[in-house]
Amino acid sequence: MHLRLFAIVISFLCEVIRMGSGVMQKQSAHRETSEDCRGCLECSRDNGCVRCPERLFLFLQREGMSHHGTCLHACPAGHYGQRGKDINRCMKCRSVDCEHCFSRDFCTKCKPGFHLYKGKCLTSCPEGTLPHNTDCLEDCLLAPAAEWSEWSSCLRDGVTCGFRWGKQTRTRGGSRTPEEKAALLCPSHSETQRCRMRKKCPTGEETAVISEF
Repeated sequence: MHLRLFAIVISFLCEVIRMGSGVMQKQSAHRETSEDCRGCLECSRDNGCVRCPERLFLFLQREGMSHHGTCLHACPAGHYGQRGKDINRCMKCRSVDCEHCFSRDFCTKCKPGFHLYKGKCLTSCPEGTLPHNTDCLEDCLLAPAAEWSEWSSCLRDGVTCGFRWGKQTRTRGGSRTPEEKAALLCPSHSETQRCRMRKKCPTGEETAVISEF
């Protein structure tokens, strides 16, 4: 009698374990085959992706009271990619008139009907500028300009080595006559860009530098 009861209990436990295993397999299969989970490192049945591979951005799209996540190589219009230590996210541009932005407050492309000026989307260009394609440009920039000079040496704190990064500049318009400058309403222009430096200075070169790490 006891042996028969023991066998029934064992049989019942085996059936419970088998059914639980089947449910887990179905859930696992759903996670692996669901379109919502494609490209995810972690995925939720209800909320889609919750963690993405290192190079992808997590884009959260509101659906009613919840959010649905997807992993993207590039963020959609109206958003910019913000890289973080643990996760990369698609963040929304502050301006609703902005189609693409570099950061929350700096737009790089406006929606149709707006002009871009210094990172802002405007319905009309400010005084001293003229609409040019989708941008507002200063009057002088639309006129013929002198050629750019060569880029200067890559410098930081007045030295050419000992740091990882420095800056270099170039100018144009310096050869214009005073009359030409007055006609264009603009002074000479300059540009600055980041540049690589020699981190190690040659032996014997006298420079007071501090190595950057």
